[in-house]
Amino acid sequence: MSPPRKTITPSKPANPSVTQAQAEDAVRTLLRWSGEDPQREGLLDTPKRVAEAYRDWFSGYSTDPAGYLGRTFEEVAGYDELIVLRDIHFESFCEHHMAPIIGRAHVGYLPTSKVVGISKLARVVDGFARRFQVQEKLTAQIAHCIDDVLKPRGVGVVIDAVHQCMTTRGVHKTGVSMITSQMLGTFRDDARTRAEFLRFIDIDSRR
Repeated sequence: MSPPRKTITPSKPANPSVTQAQAEDAVRTLLRWSGEDPQREGLLDTPKRVAEAYRDWFSGYSTDPAGYLGRTFEEVAGYDELIVLRDIHFESFCEHHMAPIIGRAHVGYLPTSKVVGISKLARVVDGFARRFQVQEKLTAQIAHCIDDVLKPRGVGVVIDAVHQCMTTRGVHKTGVSMITSQMLGTFRDDARTRAEFLRFIDIDSRR
């Protein structure tokens, strides 16, 4: 069993040089800019609530996603076939418009001599999702993190997500989702492995 890597607990802001008071003042500025009065009764506690929400939404900056993969298991009776965790729900935010990205990730890998607890794969997804993102980068980060730490024969990641920067502004197109994939190792080189993974996650039939 490999020793666990240290993981930072997201109990404090990722950037301690910005205080809670400064964050709340920034929210008040945006409220005034939008035409509101931050001193209105219904908005008095909004700056505090928004700052606390940001601490939750962007807790990924205070974590080490690779640390979740530090504890592995080798007593798997020689199992070396495909492992897939599908429909990992996540929420992220578009780094261009700060609008929500809501979707699900499907993660698969071909182990060598060790496997990781399945909840840790979901935590890796959340660790990267809880940051400002573009979907292509998020997909690659998850795949490369698993590949770097577990050293499997291959990794596949597919993300299917809806971008609120497209549905609530701009072109206002609802019912549209974006699909990205990152295939590494055997998933990229072997068409049969890739096809098996895509068959397991079966995106189209489960929308």
